[in-house]
Amino acid sequence: MPLKNILSPFRAWKYLFKNPVTIRDPLNDRPGAARYRGFHQNDAQKCIGCGTCETICQNGAIDMVPVDGYEGGKDIKTKDGDSGLRPRIDYGRCCWCALCVDVCMTGSLTMSNAYTWADADADAFRFIPGVEKKDWDDAELGYRRPEGHTLTLHDRVPMGELESEKRIDNFSEIVAGYTVEQAKLEADRCVECGLCISTCPAHMSIPQYIKAVRDGDYEAGLKLLYETNPFSHVCGRVCTHKCETACASRHEGDPIAIRWLKRHIMDQVPYERYTKILGKPKKATGKTVAIVGSGPAGLTAAFDLARMGHKVTVFEALKKPGGMPRYGIPEYRMPYDMLDRDIGVIEAMGVEIKCNTRIGKDIQMDDLKKDYDATVLAIGLHLGRSTRIPGSDHKDVGKAVDLLREITDGKKIKVPKKAVVIGGGNVAMDIARSIARLQKQKYGKVDMIVSALEDLEHFLADPDEVKECGEEGIEILDARGPQEIMVDGKGKMIGLRTWAVKSIFDAKGRFAPSYDEDDEQIHKADQVIEAIGQASDISLLGEDLTEALEWNRGRMQVDDAGRTSQDWLWSGGDCVKGPDVIHAVEDGHRIADSIQAALKKKRAKV
Repeated sequence: MPLKNILSPFRAWKYLFKNPVTIRDPLNDRPGAARYRGFHQNDAQKCIGCGTCETICQNGAIDMVPVDGYEGGKDIKTKDGDSGLRPRIDYGRCCWCALCVDVCMTGSLTMSNAYTWADADADAFRFIPGVEKKDWDDAELGYRRPEGHTLTLHDRVPMGELESEKRIDNFSEIVAGYTVEQAKLEADRCVECGLCISTCPAHMSIPQYIKAVRDGDYEAGLKLLYETNPFSHVCGRVCTHKCETACASRHEGDPIAIRWLKRHIMDQVPYERYTKILGKPKKATGKTVAIVGSGPAGLTAAFDLARMGHKVTVFEALKKPGGMPRYGIPEYRMPYDMLDRDIGVIEAMGVEIKCNTRIGKDIQMDDLKKDYDATVLAIGLHLGRSTRIPGSDHKDVGKAVDLLREITDGKKIKVPKKAVVIGGGNVAMDIARSIARLQKQKYGKVDMIVSALEDLEHFLADPDEVKECGEEGIEILDARGPQEIMVDGKGKMIGLRTWAVKSIFDAKGRFAPSYDEDDEQIHKADQVIEAIGQASDISLLGEDLTEALEWNRGRMQVDDAGRTSQDWLWSGGDCVKGPDVIHAVEDGHRIADSIQAALKKKRAKV
């Protein structure tokens, strides 16, 4: 071997004590090709901070970092579906593979065709594209993800359900649920960004339990669900699934079917395994808690408190526990045997539920204050509101919540041949569809109208409910305002008179509907059902306690922990926040933690 070859490696030693530099070469500088993978660009306003780019980078060249304000434009304001983080690229690690661009859920991340950058500061080559201003920010050339080229499936995996003609004359559950194969395909679409967690009121471990579906580890999935939600059978069917509005996948196609994957986990684990997986409560503390109302808020608090070792007694005025999910949601949406499973697990933790026990009649609130260390009021919204239009006091005008409760109880109700429901929320859809089923059973046809103030684009009801109403032959009249329930000279109902709605709110955003009186319609009916809102029955409180409590527009005023102005009484759920199961679950957890802290504080003083 020639001597120069032997000595060649040692020649580099002369550069040992010199700083490495990049030399600018303006004479020979040339732009990269039109689709060259150069330095990154990012539309920081379009970016949602999902971190998918960080996850896919095999070189660890991307870190998600918080950004409050930046040079390149407006401040980033964190909102649902946006973590407030933005990717920082480390060009000491980047290999320009562009996988981060290919996987970007919003298409905000791209690569310019710029490839020359000289700087004596090594730290300069680690920066936040779109936040820290660079010369190539506005470069039009460079690598963009090719149209139609994605690394994830766009469309949600379809799920079996009963066709309208097979479901309209019965209360069988409509949705079949995912098979194992379908669920795994749907779970594969999840990029585990975690944006859904902050949007979920109960902050469920959504990416983790979806991963459990993907791995086929259903017992681990069930354990994750019970860490934050003892009503996962219920929420797996009727949750408002706001988490899906934050899902990164919705920017490319359909959001992940988070609600249905939750249900899938619950359906796959044998019921007799639930309590074995969850384990036993802690050692008894000797403390007692009374809970009024057996809906999701009350029973979630009961579940948590019982697992903490406290003795919990739940008082329910109706003959079965479950609150509004049992007496306000039809069985074709929420099978009551699945609700019973959720409640059964809570009872297995040692919670005692006393049904047919009405507070204010069988037991007074003062008795609860005296006999228990803490009391929770979770009484739901079991009273319907009236439109108070002329004729609304007619005997054939009913309240949706009353009728739904009677149907659940199996009571025989008068089935109208022609009916009109006033309202555009889920309760309006539920009662319309329930009565439609009874009409089909009794008369062989559906003759049902839903009349709502809102136009279809602003309906309060879930889009699925509105769609299924149409499939079941229910006519929906949007932007119609009720004016009078018409009655003939003999006192017989004729129908509902409505006017077209011009606007619902005034210039200051206050509820003040205005109508086009020239656009009038008469909707013939022998029954009108009001579904315009609900209220709590607070008569159980008694005059003194009602006067002592603080109120906020008819609802009980509580602090951030769910404690009322009376230090022995907590409240939560629908009666505080309005109808929503997952928010009620969140309230139950918060109340339980607050009571636990209060009981510990009381013990410390003793």
